[in-house]
Parts: sequence; structure tokens; C-alpha cells
Amino acid sequence: MIDEIVCLAGDVKPIALIGVGGIGKTSIALKVLHHDRIKQRFGDERRFIRCDQFPSSCSHLLSRLSKAIGAGVENPEGLAYLRPFLSSKKMLIVLDNAESILDPEGANAGEIYAVVEELSQFDNICLCVTSRISTIPSACKTLDIPTLSIAAARDVFHCIYEDVEQPDLLDNILCQLDFHPLSITLLATVAHQNKWNTDRLAKEWEGQRTRMLQTMHNRSLAATIELSLSSPMFQELGPDARGLLGVVAFFPQGVDEKNLDWLFSTFSNRTNIFDKFCILSLAYRNNSFVTMLAPLRDHLCPKDPLSSPLLRMTKERYFTRMSVNIDPNDPGFQESRWITSEDVNVEHLLDVFTTIDANSDSTWDACADFVDHLTWHKNRLTILGSKIEGLPDDHWAKPNCLYVLSRLFRVVGNRMERKRLLIHTLRLWRERGDDRAVARTLRVLSEANQRMGLHDEGIRQAEEASQIFKGLGDSMGETLCLKALAMLLKSNKQPDAAEEAASRAIDLFSKKGKFFQVSSSRRLLGHICESKGEIEKAIEHFKAALGTAASFTWTDQLFWVHRDLADLFLKKDNFEDAQVHIEHAKSHSVKHTYHLGRAMQLQARLWYKQNKLGEARSEALRAADLFEKFGAVENLKYCRELIQRIEGDMDKPVVLNNSVDSGEPLFRSDATSHAYYCFTSRAGHWTLMMTSFTSLPIFQEHFLHMSISHRTPRH
Repeated sequence: MIDEIVCLAGDVKPIALIGVGGIGKTSIALKVLHHDRIKQRFGDERRFIRCDQFPSSCSHLLSRLSKAIGAGVENPEGLAYLRPFLSSKKMLIVLDNAESILDPEGANAGEIYAVVEELSQFDNICLCVTSRISTIPSACKTLDIPTLSIAAARDVFHCIYEDVEQPDLLDNILCQLDFHPLSITLLATVAHQNKWNTDRLAKEWEGQRTRMLQTMHNRSLAATIELSLSSPMFQELGPDARGLLGVVAFFPQGVDEKNLDWLFSTFSNRTNIFDKFCILSLAYRNNSFVTMLAPLRDHLCPKDPLSSPLLRMTKERYFTRMSVNIDPNDPGFQESRWITSEDVNVEHLLDVFTTIDANSDSTWDACADFVDHLTWHKNRLTILGSKIEGLPDDHWAKPNCLYVLSRLFRVVGNRMERKRLLIHTLRLWRERGDDRAVARTLRVLSEANQRMGLHDEGIRQAEEASQIFKGLGDSMGETLCLKALAMLLKSNKQPDAAEEAASRAIDLFSKKGKFFQVSSSRRLLGHICESKGEIEKAIEHFKAALGTAASFTWTDQLFWVHRDLADLFLKKDNFEDAQVHIEHAKSHSVKHTYHLGRAMQLQARLWYKQNKLGEARSEALRAADLFEKFGAVENLKYCRELIQRIEGDMDKPVVLNNSVDSGEPLFRSDATSHAYYCFTSRAGHWTLMMTSFTSLPIFQEHFLHMSISHRTPRH
């Protein structure tokens, strides 16, 4: 950036350096001012004016400008009195901290702005403005000053405090400071003054955070931030502006501008307020979010969230929005996908309020709703899981929260955890005598046992659940049990009985208008037909499931059906159709990391069967990393076995057949680059063996003309 600014200054272009307090605007301006190329270009005509050192008035600005450039004009009444001197030579003039005079809400703002704007239009003057606000003359080339790179942040810290025993601990703190230059400088100064080692520094940081950023010379981050809050523009926003800024600071992602209307409906000027936050460099836009640097967040975030009326109001807005029933058959299902962009914010909100307001009924209801939203729309684990399990067994919310948490473990592929949570949930519901909840949990537990191959246990649970639902007169519950029973019968090698049960379930779901369950049951019927060897019939059912899911844009269901079709075509060695459905599955898994892992696992299998061993290994490793992250034990085990098979084949000698032309390359690209080979003939086949040829390319040149091709060892 320095080079860019030097080039602009060398071309006598007006420049504005914009950014939050402490970001390094003044330091950059001074570095440019004393740059060798700038010295050569402007000589002694380089002037630096601190605008925060005189009152905000046009007369004071003109007097200070006259004195700085040596014009000798006392109390000039306008820029015209200085024009002859200003036009006489090339100059570089820096107006530092110009927000103090350019604030639109300040006294004489219009007159001052006009003077600075005219100054920016001199052909022989390079005007450089540094400011926290972006209301600067339009002629200026605006440069938003970014935070430091991690390497530069380390350099800033080490310039003050060199002894760092554990660099990883320091990097972690620098990251939490968002690489904000002033914060890093203050942190290093405090560590140096107190002679702390890295462990002590990390301990103090965890305890005090940005409160520790105040040096013995009375320099502090708080003073820098409060200076911005004292500006006329901020004060003009009204008494609630500080509270709204606290809401932005509370959320890790900031506030989504698309949500301003429903979050802050009581503020008629809400859009203007958030625009001003950005103009003042107190916040910045990141995609659709208005957010702020971590040091500002830490300073401005309400220390007691319960004491902030605006934060409590925001919390209730989120809780209400999450309380809607998530049913794929309902028209509002797609609207609930808003959670995919705000899950980090909501998770943080619940993490805080389940800690400080643990007895609130609405908080735990919202916690269950949030886990449900993740299950449907963003398959990932949550830090709230440990809080749910940590509730006392007699807490009213625990069984329901455990139940929805078990569903989340299902979609991320952790079957053991899912079953453990369901067993705990079932015990709690039985103790409370809630028959409907007992039946629901039994049905889901039967499905979990089916996935784990425990068919007899699962059948008993599905039948018990069905009897309870029947006694309650709950026909939908009975139908869901019928579907669960069909899954169990299919897995238990009773395909005809499974087909009959699944077909009945489809009819009943159709009559009730439960089309998501119709699609899901069609998919199940496809699997049953596949197990019977009725492949075309299976494809027909899968495509019917696909059609229903597509008409409602059920992303999750679309993923699974495309995955099923890809798997079926892969088993038939129909690689072309398998690849098509793998691509479709990937396109429906972009926000579901576990789903993406499943699609990558399929892709690895496809490439393995096509003998693309290097690509297959790479894809399988990536899938394994994702499964390990989610604790998807069965998927992880399969991936590791696949990786072992791939690596085993990569290490085997290649077998060549002299009679069948496979059309595949003679040499695998993943073979060791310095290995040398020769041919031996055995039983009518050419076998590639290790030897001491001096050059593999020479070897290829002599033997590629032979009409031979290879068979892979596993074939």
C-alpha cells in the first residue's frame, strides 16, 4: 500500500486514507511524507497539519495552513488570500485526523469542506487526508486502510517486546485482536513495561481482554474509541446509537442489513444509523453484515447483556423467529433457511444466555429450536450440545433438547452418539409418563438401531411405538412407525414384507398431504427394489422421489436421492451417469459439510474404479477429514479402508496384458518418479518389474510401440 500511495503522491493526486482509530493512518502518512521518492519530488515543501490540535472553524484551518506553508498571511479570510503562494510550487500537504474538521455535523462544516475540496483541486498540490470518516472531497482517491498481515503484526509486537517464548500463544492473541495495529502496540508496551513472559501475557489477556490495553503513558484503546463516539456525527444519531453499536459488537458476525427491518422495527432511521456507523469507521460492511474489528467489539459489547434493553429486544426477535414449526410440507420451510447465514450469531446468543439466564424457559426452547434449524438447514455440531447434556435430568427442557440433539447427530453421521442420546431421552420421558413422547422416541430409536444393524431390537421398538400411537389415536404416528418398520424389514432381509409396508406408508402419507414423507418413502422403496435386484424399478422410484423433492426444492432430500442414484449407477459400472448424479449431489451439499463428505466419498469410489488412484486418494482423504471433524465414525472407518485399498494398489507393480487393449495409460502418473522397470513374460502376460534402467522415458520410447495394455492388480 505504501508504494501505491507514493505513486499517487508522485503524480500529485489527492489521497484520502480512511479507517478506524488506531489502524495506522497517521503512521502511513508519515512514512510517505519521509519516503525518498517523495523527498526528491517535493523537497522541503512537505507539510504535516494535525487537524485535531485547533478548533473546528474555517478561520483556524486557514491560519494553520498559512503558517504551515510559510505564506506569511495573518488570519486569511479565505483560500483566495493563500492562492498565489499555494500555486507557486509543488507541495505535499497532509491533513491528519481530518475527521475533527470534516464532520458534517460539526460547526461551520460546509465552509471547511469547501476549503478542503478546493485545496484538493490544485494541480501542483498533493493533498493527503487521513480521517476516520469517509466524508472527504470527491477528487480524493480513497484508500481504506486494512489491518496488518500476521507477519506484520508479529513485527510490530517484536519491535517493542522481543522475548516471546511461545509464538503460537502470541499468534492466537494477535488473531483475537484482528491484527489491529494500535491494539498490538499497546499490548506489546504493557507486556514490556510489566516484564511478562508469554504465559503471563496470555493469562492476563484471557482475564482482562482489551481492558489491559492502557499503558503507563496513559495511551489506551478505550480513549481512541471514545474519541470517535464523541464526534458530532455520532452524537447526532441520538441516545440509542450507543446501544445499537453494542448490539453490533455483541454478535461475532455483526448485524445482517437484510434483517434491520424486523430486528429494529421501532427505529424509523435504522438504515441511516447503520450507514453512519460505517461512515464513522466504527463498523464496516462484510458481505451483507455490518460488523466491526474485534478490539472495538470487545470494548463496546455490553458487559452485562441482561442490562441492555436493545440486546434483550434483539434476543426476543431471534427467539420468536426460530419458534416457527419447521415442516418441509409448510410453505414457510424455505424461509427458515435464514439460519444458514446467521448460525454463528444465534449460537453465540444462546451460548451467552444459557449461561447468564439458565432458568429462562424461552432460552431453552430457543436452544432446541436452533438445534432443529441446524438439523434441517446446516448440518454441523454445536457448542450448545455440552450445555444440553449438562442440564440436570429433572430439568423440564432436557428430554426435548436431547431429542433434537440426537437428530443433529443423525444428519452428521454419528450413529453411536445418536443412540446414546435417544436411550437417555427415552428414560427421561418414561419417568415423566409422557406416552406420546415415549412413542416418538421409540420410533426414532428403532431407526437408529436399523442403521446400526440391530434389526430385532429395532423391530420390537417400532412395534411398541405403533401400539402406543394406536392407543392415542395418532394415525400419523402409526404411519411413521410403518415406514420405520419397512426400513427394518428391508435390512433384515425381508424385502417383500418391506415393500408392502413402504407402499402402504406412501398411500397413507399421500392421503394426508405429507409429500416430504412421500418422497422419503419413495426413496426407501427404491432401496428395497435395489436389494431385490429390480434395478429399473429402483431407478423409477428414485426418480419419483427426485421429482417430488425438486418441486418443493428440498435441498436435503435432493442430495440424498442424487447420492442414491450415483451409488446405484456406480455399482453397475455406469460411470457417466454416476458422475452426473455425484455432481448434482455436490451442488445440493454446499452448506452441508457432512453431505459434502458423503459426495466426496462417492467421488473417490468412482475414481478408484476408473483407476485414477491419485485423485481417488486425495478425495478420500478430504472426505475422511470432514468425517473426523463431525465424529461420523462409520463413514470415517469406510474412508480409511478405501484409502488403504487405494494406497495398496498404488504400491503394487502394474500388470500388463498383451492381448486386451484397455485404452488406459501404460504408466500410472502416481508411480514413483525415479523407479525403473523392465518386462518379464509369464503365462502370456507382461509384468512390469523394478530394474536399473537409467531413464524411464527411454524405456517408454523403446517399448510403447508394443501392442500391450495393463490390467490393474485388483481386477
